[in-house]
Amino acid sequence: MSQKILLFYKFSPVKDPDEARKWQTVVTAERGLNGRVIISRHGINATLGGDLEALEDYIEQLESTELADFRNIEYKWSNGGYDDFPKLSVKVRKELVTLDPEEEFDVYDSGTPLKPEEWHEFMINNPDVTVLDARNNYESEIGRFRGAVTPNIDKFKEIKPHLDKLDKEKPLITYCTGDVRCEYLSAYMKHKGFKDVYHLDGGIIKYGAKFADEGLWDGSCYVFDKRVGLNFSDNSKDIATCTFCDNKTSTYRNCANSLCNKRLLVCRECETRIVCNEQCEKLRSKQKANSRSATATVS
Repeated sequence: MSQKILLFYKFSPVKDPDEARKWQTVVTAERGLNGRVIISRHGINATLGGDLEALEDYIEQLESTELADFRNIEYKWSNGGYDDFPKLSVKVRKELVTLDPEEEFDVYDSGTPLKPEEWHEFMINNPDVTVLDARNNYESEIGRFRGAVTPNIDKFKEIKPHLDKLDKEKPLITYCTGDVRCEYLSAYMKHKGFKDVYHLDGGIIKYGAKFADEGLWDGSCYVFDKRVGLNFSDNSKDIATCTFCDNKTSTYRNCANSLCNKRLLVCRECETRIVCNEQCEKLRSKQKANSRSATATVS
């Protein structure tokens, strides 16, 4: 049976998030789905993998619930399945994405959404517009829109001080993987006084489905599952540079020192060198020696 990965979100008031969490846990588990679902008082955000028929049945259940208005959702489909996720996780959080603002704001009063075709035309016709990448640095490192501002952040909430560097009077367009972060951010920016804010409706995933690698996107789209990097065609080009040489790559590996585990960009030729520095190499060697010693003792 064919498998797919389903990505979606919707900002819609949820009266009882904990009751919605219990319902989502049952609905996903009964259909053999894997992935993650986040519920908040503002709505739902999810990425799920499984049999296509089960996902389609899940959508029917989602849209018929009385716990919130989850109709008319913009669904994103991509290749993959159940095994691309380590487990099923359904949680309640304060926010769908953690911006952690210091004050309340209207999350439903977001910027103007631009469909992929509209986004493409807007960028071409407005070459001086500010294009803001709402993702983390390791995401934008392997793929981004041309000319985008890419804040050096490790977590979404770290983007707030970077907003102070932007011109509030100038039109701004912002994007992220599936649109949930940039829609939420655009609402926050309007609250902070930005006059003319737009966001990419459906995110990079929808733009890639429309334009593949023939548009204004370069590189690979970072995704939070086993795939890590999602290419939109066979013409996709690596734009990031290997940590250990000058080769281009889109592949991430964790430092082999388990106490470090830092994310490293590694090309095919350097995959055996995945340690950050000399200190990590020494610690890795010590770990291997301790492991051999423990095995010998057991034997």
